[in-house]
Amino acid sequence: MDFAAARYRMIQNQIRTNRVTDPVIIEAMGELERERFLPEPLRGIAYVDEDVPLGNGRFLIEPLAAALLLQAAAIDADDIVLDIGCGTGYLSALIARMASAVVSLESDAALAELAAKNLTELGLDTVTVLNAPLSRGWPEQAPYDVIIFGGAVCEVPAGILDQLADGGRLVAVIASDKGVGRGTLFLRRGGSVSRRPLFDSSIALLPDFSPQPIFRF
Repeated sequence: MDFAAARYRMIQNQIRTNRVTDPVIIEAMGELERERFLPEPLRGIAYVDEDVPLGNGRFLIEPLAAALLLQAAAIDADDIVLDIGCGTGYLSALIARMASAVVSLESDAALAELAAKNLTELGLDTVTVLNAPLSRGWPEQAPYDVIIFGGAVCEVPAGILDQLADGGRLVAVIASDKGVGRGTLFLRRGGSVSRRPLFDSSIALLPDFSPQPIFRF
């Protein structure tokens, strides 16, 4: 398969035509080999416009959702970014091209190991991969200028919002029981956090943030 051609079509047909205008994001996605973050049997579908399964209920986030979240985050070159649910490291690799440092959090030990391997092979030494539960974030290195989720969540825990620096941005797809989630920007100013919905998206839920069952008697 001609992966370079597939990557070019992804940029032209999925990214540029859907309100993604940031040249840094477009260049990064056009250069980064998305297929290297997938198991060999699935590399042929690396550039489809949907999530790709990684196993154990985890997915590689679809290209357009990744691009729109990154654009909403408005990452600066001196930012420190927390990537929650990094999977095999694709989103972290994109962020590393834009930010000063990336803390990549992954609860699945096998995925965390693979992410670290992928990022090391790419020479991205500004990324630190941590194998730990996702739902608490990583307060040990807070505050962060940007926090981004590599999958949908039902809601962002207050403890993770508390890890934002003043002026910090958190971007996530907030899942809906109606099936279509909303890409949402959270902005911290002083002691308050505002939120603004930006785009529709139906990416897969991160297991650590799935809705809890309701027991009725």
